[in-house]
Amino acid sequence: MSQSLYNEQNGQDPERLFTMSVLTEDKSGLLNHITIIFSRRKINISSLNVSTTEVAGVSRFTIVVHSTREQAEKVVKQIRKLVDVLGAFLYEEDQVHYQEIALYKVPTKIFMGGNKIEKLVRDNGARILVIEEDYIVLEKTGHKDETSDLFKKLEPYGVLEFVRSGRVAISMSKRKTETFIKELEEVKTNLLFQ
Repeated sequence: MSQSLYNEQNGQDPERLFTMSVLTEDKSGLLNHITIIFSRRKINISSLNVSTTEVAGVSRFTIVVHSTREQAEKVVKQIRKLVDVLGAFLYEEDQVHYQEIALYKVPTKIFMGGNKIEKLVRDNGARILVIEEDYIVLEKTGHKDETSDLFKKLEPYGVLEFVRSGRVAISMSKRKTETFIKELEEVKTNLLFQ
């Protein structure tokens, strides 16, 4: 019996996927400070993506972990204590909209044998990104299981390279990043004058 199933049957907190969204000032060295928190707690990061946001000077770390809720909440609390972190939020799978992008490099010759591969690419919502003499690069966006499924279907034809990005996620909450930052600044200003 798996450990997570055993925990669930005993009323314990089962391990599952969580998405953490961390808003930070755009400063160097912050990635190291954040990943140390996971290392200390021996939590493996399944996916990590850092991007700009709609607010100038603010970055968003999207971190996916497989852990218990209790472990994930402790990590988020620790991340919030970092000086350059503006906010950190924890989401269950059904609280975010998310996608990943995958690239597949396949030999050009597999497209010469008819429409079978073209149909496979089309039916899986992928597209041809680059055509070179020796290889073709395919692109697919979707959830991890969808991009993995296409990889398995292409594997018999000879995948030369495969890479998948980290998760990009947007929460289903109505909170606006810009509004959150302004509220945060007002609270900090009020604390200075108390």
